[in-house]
Amino acid sequence: MFKTIKEDIDSVFERDPAARSTIEVLLCYPGLHAIYFHKISHFLWIHKLKLLARLVSQFARFITGIEIHPGAKIGRRFFIDHGMGVVIGETAEIGNGVTIYHGVTLGGTSWKKEKRHPTIEDNVMIGAGASILGPFKVGHDSKIGSNSVVVSEVPPHSTVAGVPAKSITRDESEVHDRVDLEHHKLFDPNYYEIAALKQRINELENKMKNIENNTLK
Repeated sequence: MFKTIKEDIDSVFERDPAARSTIEVLLCYPGLHAIYFHKISHFLWIHKLKLLARLVSQFARFITGIEIHPGAKIGRRFFIDHGMGVVIGETAEIGNGVTIYHGVTLGGTSWKKEKRHPTIEDNVMIGAGASILGPFKVGHDSKIGSNSVVVSEVPPHSTVAGVPAKSITRDESEVHDRVDLEHHKLFDPNYYEIAALKQRINELENKMKNIENNTLK
């Protein structure tokens, strides 16, 4: 238990340069508070005390602004930075070393009582405001761009961004042992499409000019 608590605290120092001391982390990080409340509510949930589990998670939501369903399965070294507006659904599964930012939704797309929410594998980074909707996997060591809407499976070592999210080629040699927080290196998935459209417009303009010149002759 104490080993897990130490891991959680170390994760904050590893991924947030604003963290100054252990006491500050314990008292002032709502993401950490939400994780500890979830450990309690999940314990109650798997022991069939589901109403009490929901009450604990609801209290945590009021205190932290983070909503984690007691049924969600969360691995070690999970870090929620800032956290306000984060929603994690009942059948969501989160691996080890995952980082998510404020406004992230791990949501479902079905009314049926089955697996409805995503599975986030190890060492994934999910940017602020991103929504991952559906019962598919986000592969390990992947990055989800801020405000993206992901509705299909993401392969390991991938970077996706946009609405709906599209895969961006990522060199596996760029994958580091440390947590990857380099959001500014996320490439715009619409770049090539816009460039192709501009090129096509230029071609059409040149053709129109040629037609006009031939007509005038």
